Amino acid sequence: MQNPPSERVQLSFDELRNLIAGIFECHGTSARTAAILAENCAAAQRDGSESHGIFRIPGYLSSLGSGWVNGQAEPVVEDVGAAFVRVDAAGGFAQPALEAGRALALEKVRANGMAVLAIRNSHHFAALWPDVEPFAREGLVALAFVNSMTCVVPHGGHRPLFGTNPIAFAAPRSGGDPLVFDLATSAIAHGDVQIAAREGHALPEGFGVDAQGRPTTDPRAVLDGGALLSFGGYKGSALSMMVELLAAAITGGNFSFEFDWSGHPGAQTPWTGELLILIDPDRGASRPFAERCEHLITRMVEAGQERQPGDRRYRQRARAEREGIPLKAADLERLRALAGR
Repeated sequence: MQNPPSERVQLSFDELRNLIAGIFECHGTSARTAAILAENCAAAQRDGSESHGIFRIPGYLSSLGSGWVNGQAEPVVEDVGAAFVRVDAAGGFAQPALEAGRALALEKVRANGMAVLAIRNSHHFAALWPDVEPFAREGLVALAFVNSMTCVVPHGGHRPLFGTNPIAFAAPRSGGDPLVFDLATSAIAHGDVQIAAREGHALPEGFGVDAQGRPTTDPRAVLDGGALLSFGGYKGSALSMMVELLAAAITGGNFSFEFDWSGHPGAQTPWTGELLILIDPDRGASRPFAERCEHLITRMVEAGQERQPGDRRYRQRARAEREGIPLKAADLERLRALAGR
């Protein structure tokens, strides 16, 4: 007897990850790429980042099917400086390129106190916090920058130029899980606009414009020829510009406006770049950094900020580990069908 489509079912992390890996392999990725993407996608779903969880799978598959992204790509790691690692993703996804360059980047940050990992010729279509949190768990401070496809109007402009251009930051603390945030420099993440359109929700005012450049709260108008705005006006726009320069100009990747996917109907993954900066924080401090971080958090709590960046994800993660990851039965059936089960 089948479960009603709206009923919720619970999967363990391993079950969901293995199912997603099977989907990616079934649709043309190497086993290694499938495993890395599945870990990332399942982690986002587990931690409540639904706009970057299984919601993203159709976009991945559409991009693979269009020939826009190379699911069999083998990243090429280049040692180009005492503290600089460059990785050519070879037209594949950014996460396998990050994994390929990880060991050398860690070697350099341990030896020199900091390291830069520059990824180019890559497609990033996921949440950014999974790229930095593991480094914080090794005692490092990590920052990541990714640019994306053109969909954000620069402050004072009249047409889209930047991507949503997220920034992620992670730092170790002595009294708990790492301090982690991941934020788009646009007023809202593009995936959240897609979810709002699918579920029929309006956007807050000041988040987007329609195809004629008029303010709108209709997510479908934003997606249908419209554009997003930066958060915080000129401040968010300046950060978005910074991300373009860090993620594209330094890495050798494309600016958000420099690639053309019109010849690949179905392509959805932006072909840009990613930059990670890793710092050994204890090189510059007379007291352990993790303790200093904890001291700051204590004062933040005393000042009234009880929830810290990353806390909601950690609570959701703990709940999922106890109870399983909740999915709609209909969504699980669709995933199984995509995996050929």
